[in-house]
Amino acid sequence: MESWLRILFLFACLFPAFVECRIRRYNFNVMMKTTTRLCSSKPIATVNGKFPGPTIYAREGDNVLVNVVNHAKFNVSIHWHGVRQLRTGWSDGPAYITQCPIQPGQNYVYNFTITGQRGTLFWHAHILWLRATMHGAIVILPKLGVPYPFPKPDHEAVVVLAEWWKSDTEAVINQAIKSGLAPNVSDAHTINGHPGAISNCPSQGGYTLSVDPGKSYMLRVINAALNEELFFKIAGHKMTVVEVDATYVKPFKTDTIIIAPGQTTNVIVTADKGSGKYMVAASPFMDAPIAVDNVTATATLHYSGTLASSITTLTNTPPKNATPVANNFIDSLRSLNSKKYPAKVPKKVDHSLFFTVGLGINPCSSCKQGNGSRVVASINNVTFVMPTVAILQAHFFGIKGVYTTDFPQNPPFKFNYTGIPPTNLATMSGTKVYRLPYNATVQLVLQDTGIISPENHPIHLHGFNFFAVGKGIGNFNPKTDPNNFNLVDPVERNTIGVPSGGWVAIRFRADNPGVWFMHCHLEIHTTWGLKMAFLVDNGKGPNESLLPPPKDLPKC
Repeated sequence: MESWLRILFLFACLFPAFVECRIRRYNFNVMMKTTTRLCSSKPIATVNGKFPGPTIYAREGDNVLVNVVNHAKFNVSIHWHGVRQLRTGWSDGPAYITQCPIQPGQNYVYNFTITGQRGTLFWHAHILWLRATMHGAIVILPKLGVPYPFPKPDHEAVVVLAEWWKSDTEAVINQAIKSGLAPNVSDAHTINGHPGAISNCPSQGGYTLSVDPGKSYMLRVINAALNEELFFKIAGHKMTVVEVDATYVKPFKTDTIIIAPGQTTNVIVTADKGSGKYMVAASPFMDAPIAVDNVTATATLHYSGTLASSITTLTNTPPKNATPVANNFIDSLRSLNSKKYPAKVPKKVDHSLFFTVGLGINPCSSCKQGNGSRVVASINNVTFVMPTVAILQAHFFGIKGVYTTDFPQNPPFKFNYTGIPPTNLATMSGTKVYRLPYNATVQLVLQDTGIISPENHPIHLHGFNFFAVGKGIGNFNPKTDPNNFNLVDPVERNTIGVPSGGWVAIRFRADNPGVWFMHCHLEIHTTWGLKMAFLVDNGKGPNESLLPPPKDLPKC
């Protein structure tokens, strides 16, 4: 009987809505699985054979242990996107930044505690382009007895948006690297793993969300796509936005949300139509002359009692360059900033940084398709070079020659960033980090450039949340633009879009010792080098210091 009780308790611990368990244990088996989409099949990298992968459930304050076993023939690592990882950088996951990857036949236990967070995050592979199919949700419930700061919905559902290539994604990016040009765009978008009704593949099904009339549903929407920002809407229904990136916001209603790769958004939908079937749509947003996958993914919101043969009510998706629709949503986001959930915006700034983000062109003698050149990407004109030893290990053990701490605080040369580009489009290369003392406050202005083309860049910062205190179009003016910063209730995020041809200003406190990656969450831009890292020194005493590495930390 005791063994059965243990099994029941362990099972219940995976679903925290039913029981309080301070430790959540999961097993992630990395394996290939032949999967059919768009009427064609291919083997894909998965966790536990699922696409999307399994959902992790936890409560605020829980300790999460995930044993990742690599049964595949390639190296792998997993990033717990948006989890603060306070002092546990060894479990953050980006390969060669905080850890060496898990080699074939090996395993690694990621061990972290959910501290001061509740809402929706997600996990994904953080090496090569494996996150195209290796990703899943992280659902963080409030502590037992702590209510949502909004009416509790009757039901909840996870909605993962992604992209699908008929070809092997590693072959797609390898061909792009060889040519020096951009990779082929995806063949479809997906909602919970399915593209929905595709005209040239009539047998392709789609995800169905079954609802009961009068009930309310919280949709935990995640953009796990590799390279595209997406609009999301439901025909005939308004959505109330209540949370982004696992932080509560002042609720507001909308019929369309914009969500960039790496971002999450919780919305509440009330099934107030009584009956029927309604189209759920995810379509691309791109307000620059850049090629995108223009196929709309569809799913169905299906009222109980409605016949399957009933006609589905359709919706028009925004034009792909609908910047006003995107801005209307982004500008509506405000931190809840309540007594229980205050917006702790740094008012004093210790480090004022100005980073340009964008593209460049470097020589490449083997890139015949690129006429002897290759497209690259950079931050402050530095194209990041991935090391062969993890930077966090080099920092902790004092290994020389892995990185330098001279990442520039400002662009090395000034030009009209959003105007006519300079004649020299080349970048410098290096494995550079920016060093911060513990508890320093940082203001970082991220400025898009018009080199090759202006473009919206969703920038993700590991290890921290930050406040988006201001944004604008054109070049940032340090004398006048700060006068309009919102230091009262700016939205708090871990991933922020730098507007096409514009800038965004963020603030955060460096209260997490370790090495923390910052990069564009458009995977092609990360591949091209639009990435860097912050090195945050230890503070005073053990509670302000990086924990020592675990014994099973993978070796390079």
